[in-house]
Amino acid sequence: MPSDLCFVLMPFDKKPDVSGKLVDFDAVYRDLIAPAIRDAGLEPIRADEEMTGGVIHKPMFERLIFCRFAVADLTTANANVFYELGVRHSVRPWSTVLIYSKGGSQLPFDVAPLRAMPYTLAPDGTPADVESTRAVIAKRLVAAREAASRELEKAPEKDSPIYQLVENYPDVDHTKTDEFRTRVEYSAEQKKKLAAARPRGSEALRTAEREMGNFRDVESGVLIDLFLSYRAVEAWNDMIGLVERMPRELAATVMAQEQLALALNRAGKGDEAERVLEDLIASRGPSSETYGILGRVYKDRWQAAVKEGKTMQARGLLDKAIRAYLTGFEADWRDAYPGVNAVTLMEIKDPRHPGRQEIFPVVSYAVERKIAAGKPDYWDYATRLELAVVDKDEEKATQALSDALADVREPWEPKTTAGNLRLIREARQGRGEEVAWAKEAEEALAAWRKPDAS
Repeated sequence: MPSDLCFVLMPFDKKPDVSGKLVDFDAVYRDLIAPAIRDAGLEPIRADEEMTGGVIHKPMFERLIFCRFAVADLTTANANVFYELGVRHSVRPWSTVLIYSKGGSQLPFDVAPLRAMPYTLAPDGTPADVESTRAVIAKRLVAAREAASRELEKAPEKDSPIYQLVENYPDVDHTKTDEFRTRVEYSAEQKKKLAAARPRGSEALRTAEREMGNFRDVESGVLIDLFLSYRAVEAWNDMIGLVERMPRELAATVMAQEQLALALNRAGKGDEAERVLEDLIASRGPSSETYGILGRVYKDRWQAAVKEGKTMQARGLLDKAIRAYLTGFEADWRDAYPGVNAVTLMEIKDPRHPGRQEIFPVVSYAVERKIAAGKPDYWDYATRLELAVVDKDEEKATQALSDALADVREPWEPKTTAGNLRLIREARQGRGEEVAWAKEAEEALAAWRKPDAS
């Protein structure tokens, strides 16, 4: 018989606590919380696994409501965790175990009276005294399981302040729990099918989509997985069509609209892409991702104008692309993607844009901090590579190229970087500059093929 699910509400990655000390929440989950849950005979499921572009969607609420057991880490007073805890306490009178790191956090006034269990951290931000703390968490969860088995005979002690303080507050309908478990298992199976279909290309993904049936019965996470799977195989029109068929609330999310704009632009519908992005900026304000994609729309228009010999129009479009990328970088200095694109276009501009020297070190710092944080991806290494090429630093470029090629996820990624390096090379050739090793890097990216796993 399958174990009951235990939902974990907590931050993820490394986050600073109120004292400024970095807490490695992934290690807290991996080494402390998840083992304790399994010790209690339950199966952990983590909250951040259900996040899509920062949006809490239907499956998240279902897990908060229908999981009979939960653990919430209140360290750093994370806004998402406290929102989720509020939802949980509104529908579950008991069985939510609260923990927090001792010394670096002070619980907010509203939750300070609650029965939360402290745990200690080592100097590197990972959990200390793991065995003893793990045993205490497991003991509390076992007590909750035993209380659940006696629920019909005697109601367990309430840990939700709403149920403690508000008389006759209504309980949740428990009859939906079995249906909920079935849907969780169905979603996991759908994601496995998509993972198997991606290497076989767009037609295999279309087949997987047809097998899903009515989208109203499919979890948002599965639909986003399908959406990004189409992106991975450069099936831009399939991405566009999928947004039209998504539930309205999911299609309206910032992430879905941004990726729709990306697909529209790649499909040659730049005007539509621009409208989508401008609507996002008007309704949600500037963001690095939105302006980064808008910069790409203008960049593509600039390249088209160059090919058509429209010199004056091309100059204006290049300036427009640079401004969009700079606005995106200024919206979030931590996101180097729009910054490196601004640097690259400033290098290409004839004469070179005077602001390049000012922004270059800021973008370089942003990407180096991201890499140092411990979870770099292809774009981080590609950014480092482009900056090294702009700076004519062969040694740094060679290492960044190796790292980037080893971390490619989707075929269009190295093609994009190769295209940027080609633009730099062509601009330099026009100025009588030759950087032979940069051309070799460009060719290596353009020739990238996924290694044969066999």
